Amino acid sequence: MSQEGENDAEIISLFGPDEPQQSHKNNRNDKRIKKQKKKQRRRNGSASPEQTGEDTMDTFLGLFDPTVENETTQDIDELNGNVNHGDVQYKGRRGTLGGVRRGPSVAILPDQLPSEPQEGNIEYKLKLVNPNHERFKRLVSQMQWRLREGLGEAIYEIGVEDSGVLLGLTQEELEASMKTLRRMAKQLGASLTVIREKTISGHNGQTRKAAEVLVRKVPDDQYSIELRIAVLGNSDVGKSTLLGVLTRGELDNGRGCARLNVFRHRHEVCSGKTSSISLQLMGFDSQGNVIDQTCTRSRDYDDEDICSQSIKIINFIDLAGDQKYLKTTVFGLSGYSPHYAVLVVSAFSGVAPMTEEHLSLARALDVPIVIVITKTDLASPQQIQRAINDLKQFLTQPGYKRVPLIIENEDDAITAGSNQLDNNIVPIFCASSVTGDGLVLLKKFLFVLPPRMSNKEREKLEQEPSEFQIDEVFHVDRSIVVGGLLTKGVIMQGATLLLGPMDNCSFVSVTVGSIHRNKVPCRVVCAGQSASLSLRGPGLSLRKGMKLMSTEARPRACFYFQARTQVLHHSSSICRGFQATVHIGNVRQTAVVEGILGSRGLHTNDRGSVIFRFLRQPELVQNGARLLFRQGSTKGIGKVIQVFEEEPDNVDHYIGLAR
Repeated sequence: MSQEGENDAEIISLFGPDEPQQSHKNNRNDKRIKKQKKKQRRRNGSASPEQTGEDTMDTFLGLFDPTVENETTQDIDELNGNVNHGDVQYKGRRGTLGGVRRGPSVAILPDQLPSEPQEGNIEYKLKLVNPNHERFKRLVSQMQWRLREGLGEAIYEIGVEDSGVLLGLTQEELEASMKTLRRMAKQLGASLTVIREKTISGHNGQTRKAAEVLVRKVPDDQYSIELRIAVLGNSDVGKSTLLGVLTRGELDNGRGCARLNVFRHRHEVCSGKTSSISLQLMGFDSQGNVIDQTCTRSRDYDDEDICSQSIKIINFIDLAGDQKYLKTTVFGLSGYSPHYAVLVVSAFSGVAPMTEEHLSLARALDVPIVIVITKTDLASPQQIQRAINDLKQFLTQPGYKRVPLIIENEDDAITAGSNQLDNNIVPIFCASSVTGDGLVLLKKFLFVLPPRMSNKEREKLEQEPSEFQIDEVFHVDRSIVVGGLLTKGVIMQGATLLLGPMDNCSFVSVTVGSIHRNKVPCRVVCAGQSASLSLRGPGLSLRKGMKLMSTEARPRACFYFQARTQVLHHSSSICRGFQATVHIGNVRQTAVVEGILGSRGLHTNDRGSVIFRFLRQPELVQNGARLLFRQGSTKGIGKVIQVFEEEPDNVDHYIGLAR
């Protein structure tokens, strides 16, 4: 679809293809003169400072608030006769649009969208009315490409120009376009869900509509679309209770009954504090309905039932919030490689020290953040606003500079979810696990939240030799089962892999007996997916932090490695001999600083190249891996740049100081 020019796009009217085109051309000059006069009046004193001094970010954020409109949007709406924004409400509606079922509730599209991206899973279409055979084949191929870009999810904007202007369609054109879209999806075996609509009022009382449709098709090599989301926050803020409500479908009684299904140990039930890593499942069907676990109390049966009925699965990773379990929390963030992190904040305590600690960890590991303020049923409006102000101040501080967005309606939730990858937006939800306020918006956000890994990155990882990191070890009926994440390659049932490293830096050969994903048997697991593998081999001795490698990789374990680091905080300086707990993926071990290149020590915010040595046992470390080290209040990040299979001979030369 072509665009004649920027000026023409700004003043284009909403006449359909059946309207006289000559009348449109004759009125174009009059409309341009009217617009120029209107701009001149604003410059003479009627324009507000916000309208005249608005920068690019403010213009973009104006899309989230239907009451804030930029100058171009106001001009287009006035020319189209659309002066009553928000008069048409679709909330709570169910039904069909062109034979396509609407979701549980349909939000309202904003007045203007960003320009159509060339890459990604978002496609703009003005109309799809009766395409011929060749065009239909091209449209199907285009939908398949968009689905591959979104790893099984694509968003179609119907009635929208490539520039993002919402022109809308007549009811007949929209019905025909949705019929064509349904044929395209049927050709690929995909499902359609209308998630947003907008009615546009044109000249002579003519109304036109635009729609946003979610196209979803699970890839052929997996059962469902999976997202891993870590849950962070201080202790006693309601993390486990929130997960219990989301995954079980039952509200809390105000005394913590919902969290009992989430805890793994008896002492957690007695103390009310999470001390281990707990995994909880939440499923969505193709229409956005939540598949919860209200049918039975059997946890195993429920998980299998959710996986078999869900087309999208949210795998929550419940992490500890107490200071003494910080080591476990860091291991969950680093080893499980979550796509997103939900930071839970209490409306009473606000931003606690551990809240800042967890936010700093997610920032250091480059994990996008979503904030949920809980216990809003007990807090006063002043307390809730104080917590929001503290979060805004922390998010917008120098060096971080994120854009906080308060989610107040479904349109905000959908917009934040679809823009989570492209912008530095931090959605903030206000919810209550007792009354259920705000949970519908949170579920809607999770439903449209896309996978973080692009299709190109996934295909590239699948071509590399297999690498499976072991996060859990179980002994089941005299057999060994390991759980973890496949970071590279593809593993099939019956494959032969190398397990290690052992204490003597060696690797042993093992065979994969069976594979389970989300407690459902399968024959293959691909890069970026978590799974459980049954291993067969003589005299196996396993621990967390080991890896399963392809025989083609020829892995080499090491004690020494070099990393380019930055000290985030230290009370004095880091020198040779300093010991800290190092996290590299699922590797967690104490390491000592053997040397610092060209420096006597590193202070806060200093950067340098450091040689580390593992104290207890060798580990499998690769170049380019992200590193996080901590000791008490000392924290630092870095990247591995060199691995030494043996002790380097020139360590003394690297120290930068004569012994």
